[in-house]
Amino acid sequence: MHALSRVLALGALMPAAGWRPAAAAMRGSAVAATMRRSTRAPAASLPRAMFSGIVEEMGRVESLAERTDMKLWDGTIGSGWELAVRGSTVLDGATQGCSIAVNGVCLTVVDFDAGSGVFRVGLAPETLRRTNLNPAALKAGDAVNLERALPADGRNSGHFVQGHVDAVGELVSLTPDGDSLWVVVKAPRSLMKYIVPKGFIAVDGTSLTVCDVDYAASTFSFMLIGYTQQHVVIPQKSAGLTVNLEADVIGKYVERSLAGLSERVAALEAKFGGGSTFST
Repeated sequence: MHALSRVLALGALMPAAGWRPAAAAMRGSAVAATMRRSTRAPAASLPRAMFSGIVEEMGRVESLAERTDMKLWDGTIGSGWELAVRGSTVLDGATQGCSIAVNGVCLTVVDFDAGSGVFRVGLAPETLRRTNLNPAALKAGDAVNLERALPADGRNSGHFVQGHVDAVGELVSLTPDGDSLWVVVKAPRSLMKYIVPKGFIAVDGTSLTVCDVDYAASTFSFMLIGYTQQHVVIPQKSAGLTVNLEADVIGKYVERSLAGLSERVAALEAKFGGGSTFST
């Protein structure tokens, strides 16, 4: 029997909990290597990707302005919009080029001052068009939800949030219900197919569970417990104001997969000349 097989057989006879075979008792460095617990790299050295929708802090907008001195890739100067936000927690471990979600929008930090807590991000035209991070909806002094990107081995207490906002929705009502807040949002009809009761949705970057959906009215609702009300920006807004919406990405992939399947089935039906054998 090979040495590794003997070790595995012995392991099956030993109690699982608390058993730590000493390296000195092992025979052969290869066997010792197979039994040695792997050392996981510290979180700080791991790449960060995606978000969880668990807001780390509320920051304050310092400025939102169009600049005419933006340096482009070829060294020329152009114009563009820049947002400056004051935070604290999200700058812990920050580097130039890292990602921070602002009201659920994944943005690249172009500059920051750890002393003052102010960081700056550039806003592309698509961001201005598709989100509420624009001069019509945001001004200096406004509160915004902030979250750092998750490390690869980080704990996800919300759901997989990409920071890629699908559209803005409109707050219809915010109604107290005990110590909770019942919130109704009107969403674009094109987004409603991804919103299901008890499913996930990110609203201004906050991971929330959908309570009810009214497809005819193009609205959905969710509830905020007291703790959440104190730590996100939604309760500070009123009916008629906008919120960023990102539907659960899983639904989008499922839709695309099913669309591809339907296309293949249709091709087979056309090839074999009839709809009785293959059906969508």
